[in-house]
Amino acid sequence: MSASAVRSEYAALLSSTLPAVIRSEAENQRYLALLEELDGKGSRMTAAERRMTELLTLLIEDFEEKHYAFKAASPVDVLNELMLANNLKQKDLLDVFGTPSIVSEVLHGKRQLTTEHIRRLSRRFQVSPEVFI
Repeated sequence: MSASAVRSEYAALLSSTLPAVIRSEAENQRYLALLEELDGKGSRMTAAERRMTELLTLLIEDFEEKHYAFKAASPVDVLNELMLANNLKQKDLLDVFGTPSIVSEVLHGKRQLTTEHIRRLSRRFQVSPEVFI
């Protein structure tokens, strides 16, 4: 297909869908449905339709990053989740923190994690130290 034919088909797709920055969940759902429809064509998708899927993907990603972005978890939140996932109680972390009072203070936000705590927690849960920073 010639470049002018692709442009013509793409222009027709643009005029029929009128894609724009997504401002509501209804618009997001409409574009998601259109994207799924185009993706369903698989290898039969035309060059113009591939360009349209690229545009829709960018618009959808932009909307979802702004409206559904995860908030960064605090080190204590991460620790609490790891304890929950591993069915651990405060007393199970004595080997990391040394005393029950330090475990309690860290979990209640009264004390910050030290570099040594982070190193031990990282080894204990086999996660990157960065999750506790």
